[in-house]
Amino acid sequence: MTNRHNDFAAFVQAAPRFLFFTGKGGVGKTTLSCATAVALADSGQRVLLISTDPASNLSEVLGEALTSVPVQLRAVPRLWALDIDPEVAAREYRERVIAPYRGTLPAAMVASIEEQLSGACTTEIAAFNEFARFLGQPDATTDYDHVVFDTAPTGHTLRLLQLPAAWNQFLDTNTSGTSCLGPLSGLQSQHALYAKTLECMADASRTQVALVSRPERTSLVEAERSRGELGTLGLRNIRLLLNGRFGTHDEDPTARAMLTRQQEALAHVPEGLQALPRTEIPLLAFNVTGLAAIRAVLSPPAPQLSLPPPPVTSPRQAWPTFAALVRQIEGRGNGVILTMGKGGVGKTTLAAAIAVELASRGHPVHLTTTDPAAHVVQAVGESVPNLTVSRIDPVAETAAYAEESLAAVSADLDAEGRKLLEEDLRSPCTEEIAVFRAFAAKVDQGQDGFVVLDTAPTGHTLMLLDATEAYHRQVLKTQSDLPEAVRNLLPRLRDPDFSKVIIVTLPEATPVHEAARLQEDLKRAGIRPFAWVVNQSLSPLKLNHAFLRARQSNEHRFIQEAWQLASRFAVVPWLAHEPSGVRGLRQLLAEPLPLRILFLCTGNSCRSQMAEGWARHLKGDVLEAYSAGIETHGLNPNAVKVMAEAGVDISGHRSKRVDELADIAFDVVVTVCGHAHETCPTFFGAPKVVHVGFDDPPRLAKAARNEAEALDGYRRVRDEIRRFIETLPDAVTAAPET
Repeated sequence: MTNRHNDFAAFVQAAPRFLFFTGKGGVGKTTLSCATAVALADSGQRVLLISTDPASNLSEVLGEALTSVPVQLRAVPRLWALDIDPEVAAREYRERVIAPYRGTLPAAMVASIEEQLSGACTTEIAAFNEFARFLGQPDATTDYDHVVFDTAPTGHTLRLLQLPAAWNQFLDTNTSGTSCLGPLSGLQSQHALYAKTLECMADASRTQVALVSRPERTSLVEAERSRGELGTLGLRNIRLLLNGRFGTHDEDPTARAMLTRQQEALAHVPEGLQALPRTEIPLLAFNVTGLAAIRAVLSPPAPQLSLPPPPVTSPRQAWPTFAALVRQIEGRGNGVILTMGKGGVGKTTLAAAIAVELASRGHPVHLTTTDPAAHVVQAVGESVPNLTVSRIDPVAETAAYAEESLAAVSADLDAEGRKLLEEDLRSPCTEEIAVFRAFAAKVDQGQDGFVVLDTAPTGHTLMLLDATEAYHRQVLKTQSDLPEAVRNLLPRLRDPDFSKVIIVTLPEATPVHEAARLQEDLKRAGIRPFAWVVNQSLSPLKLNHAFLRARQSNEHRFIQEAWQLASRFAVVPWLAHEPSGVRGLRQLLAEPLPLRILFLCTGNSCRSQMAEGWARHLKGDVLEAYSAGIETHGLNPNAVKVMAEAGVDISGHRSKRVDELADIAFDVVVTVCGHAHETCPTFFGAPKVVHVGFDDPPRLAKAARNEAEALDGYRRVRDEIRRFIETLPDAVTAAPET
């Protein structure tokens, strides 16, 4: 490793005028770009922070509403920030192109130009123009000492950077004067700007490219791929930022596993990354939203960032499981499953796990991806019966689409017409259309089995879904018939029996809130998500490490928030080994053991027996229930009678002393009578003891005037216990320990 240091503050202090953060989704680009920008502004520099991510969360992290023009932050007066909104950029771009022709050209020609400017690549090029302006036009940033770019996930970012070369080639060969972006005159004027943009990015004296990665195997592989692609663009001024480095483990098994997993990944850093200068940023115990948290990235947490006390949790905490969700997905035996969400949340891994599990159940399954990074192929890594794995290759799909389009109409074209069509098909927009057509074809295959689609990050996915009308217009220019798969695409995606969208998120603020926005976007398109999955959660784990317990404590509110937004829900625990290959993927589907709970009452004759009976009857899938006392009083016949009235048979139970259960490792002990928690303080072979007192039914019976009234007392306590059992396991895992 060359020129390595582990001080993020030193990296910020050495920052050149332009800083460009890139990397796989979810690695922390926004966190580090915001921390850098705030630190530079705090040091007295005038800073402009720009997001080019279609799914930007810059406003949420900074705590101030941003627009597509620079906004000066109230709390950091030397910092300005903006979001490049692709839709706003496209709207302004269309207006700049069309405005000179209104009133000059016939209305039909103006309408034709507007139609040409409605495609997805118009949005792409318009967003890139905005980005390029800040690098290639000196007067756009003369008011600032530093310009910091928080970029989109790797695939999208590189696609933007590669656009100049693609458009240059297209413009150099196009002789018709028009394109899917309208008149070429507007594009020709961008040549110099694009050249200056790449020149600035490649200039180490002016620009630092910060390639952000997690110290994890798949993240480092993706970072190496990005480094290579950046190199092909002439960018060598790259520093690797390893975000989330975990330092100590104490005696906690999860902490040891986390440290070991990182060490193993760092022992096999790809050669290209090994040659880069490197800065390491430690794993944080808190969510980075708001300026106090942003500033704490570079310095120890301030007092106002003190964390809440960690909850006592159980290794059997009964969150809904991913395995149970897959059983619901199986449903009628065919259809399409799409994993969607912010970059880096684990969509690829969960898509692969779903596909492997459905195939293992005997279903024919096709697993594919529209993500340019195509990690899904590596995620499975081996042959699985009933499972085929593929990727939608943009190059191959574009070539096939162009060939088919030419073949469909060439017989009706003269030489000049064919030449014009060939030019049109060389447009970068053709790739978007070809990929979209392939996406529709994969969805169509869901009629004959399961198709699992590992989709690209949110912005790109929605761009594909929104491209339907643009695709229809473009394909009808070259083909007389609209493919049936495309014609049926949106109806199929809107059919909840056929298509199941799984929104994947992490138990953190930004991924959950981004997932909520995605759900609203999908609903506006008439698509209702089938379920949410919270991935890589510490909450189901038993932890002793203070730092990890602090992170665990911070997760709770975001898991609850996701649960409230979801129609179906599952939590996937953090795993000691990064899930890859069939064996690793099946770890994600392991069913956790039930929560083992002991209901304790003095004589184990009534209240504890009713609690055990209700728990087994109502929660037998998530609870393993027992009851005992510090002495035995026999089984109360009235308790047996009123429980039988409610449909629960406890007649086979017997009264037990607690020492009979000494060989069982309980997760929680619940004392259910008024004094058991005081009279048996020495029991405790469980990590948590909770007191929930109920009235003593025999005592209530003594005060009754007749037998019927006495039984009513038993019934009242029976029903109170039922209501308590219905709240489990949350009621005991969240309750304070006695």
